[in-house]
Amino acid sequence: MTDNPAGLTVVGIGADGWPGLTGTARAALESAEVIIGSDRQLALLSAGESAWSNADPDRPPSEPGLSPGGPELSPSGPELSRGEPKLLVAWPSPMLPAIPGLLEAHKRRRIVVLASGDPMFHGIGATLRRFAKNVRVIPHPSSVSLAAARLGWPLADIDLLSLVTAPVEELHPLVHSGRRILVLSRDEHTPGQVAALLQERGYADSKLTVLARLGAQDEKIVTGTPGALDEAGIDPLNVVAVECGAGGAARPRVPGLPDDAYESDGQLTKREVRAVTLAQLGPQPGELLWDIGAGSGSVGIEWMRAHPACRAIAIESDPVRAGRISGNARALGVPKLEVVVGRAPDALAGLRAPDVVFIGGGVTRDGVLEAAWDALKSGGRLVANAVTLESEAVLAAGYAKLGGDLTRLAVSRAAPVGGFTGWRAMMPVTIWAVVKP
Repeated sequence: MTDNPAGLTVVGIGADGWPGLTGTARAALESAEVIIGSDRQLALLSAGESAWSNADPDRPPSEPGLSPGGPELSPSGPELSRGEPKLLVAWPSPMLPAIPGLLEAHKRRRIVVLASGDPMFHGIGATLRRFAKNVRVIPHPSSVSLAAARLGWPLADIDLLSLVTAPVEELHPLVHSGRRILVLSRDEHTPGQVAALLQERGYADSKLTVLARLGAQDEKIVTGTPGALDEAGIDPLNVVAVECGAGGAARPRVPGLPDDAYESDGQLTKREVRAVTLAQLGPQPGELLWDIGAGSGSVGIEWMRAHPACRAIAIESDPVRAGRISGNARALGVPKLEVVVGRAPDALAGLRAPDVVFIGGGVTRDGVLEAAWDALKSGGRLVANAVTLESEAVLAAGYAKLGGDLTRLAVSRAAPVGGFTGWRAMMPVTIWAVVKP
């Protein structure tokens, strides 16, 4: 971690550039020796260079200005430069690997890093704190705050999602009738992707508003339905506001999605059993689940749907089923579910240590239960399901040795019996849940 005694400050800047900055932010830029930002952010300063040098507003255009890309740049005006030249540095691509080197190269100079809007809201402020000590952050209103102000939406009552680096499928868990969502776009194509997802889900009567270049003089707001949104000329710098309409299949966030929400060849933990199993697993934000013998991936998927920070690795030996798991994960809004094709226990070697383990298949295979138990952290939870006498015997032996809780679940569903209706029993399921000391 770099220690810069001269100071490292992150300044949030909006599409309105220099005029929209607070006095504190301007003072930080005026005293900087090195200013780092994207080409777009540096151009915002260049466009407002007359404001930087208010000591001489009539400076001829031929004098040096703030054009990004040059080496040492000396904007005129004592208030800006304070007798010291400024180095403007554009982030290279990829940016993340370049951060340590840039900070180290300029650690004896006063550095200001430009960020879009609020640096701590999906911005570079949080990233820099991983590499540098004593980072000072001067925020600017985020695009989300500006969008909520334009729309009159209370921020506390809406859902937020960044698709800057995430796939559009992560929108699925947020789509519910009557909900309002603000989406941070990756580029000009994001609004169309959002519109297509809503139509696919049956929410074609939703209202979409694309708010582009918020805060700039050329700010533009376009409204339409998913099927009739004018995507022509949308600026890459935009936020999408979604007012979900009625209709579409309900997909609650609580465990127990309908079985037909999954593509399956029959290897699926049924809805009622899945709900009880997830209750035993007890998802908590930030925890990692191993779903061993994942089948259709339903347990790992609903684990991740419980909270955006929940993570899961699905281990499945059948390549066709593994591909099906990935498809189900995308369709149900958790595309970051990691799928490992392989047979436990060998496939478990080298995986990140789990906080929780679920064994839905393969519990009778030699070494599977032992490998899962050994990999668990202290305080971790293990849940295993059994439907055969042989797998029940393994769970009974584990219960006798390690303790925990054993539950036997018998579920019957109503089904036609001739012209009448009767109960059709599903195979009983034994559930063993135990916490590692």
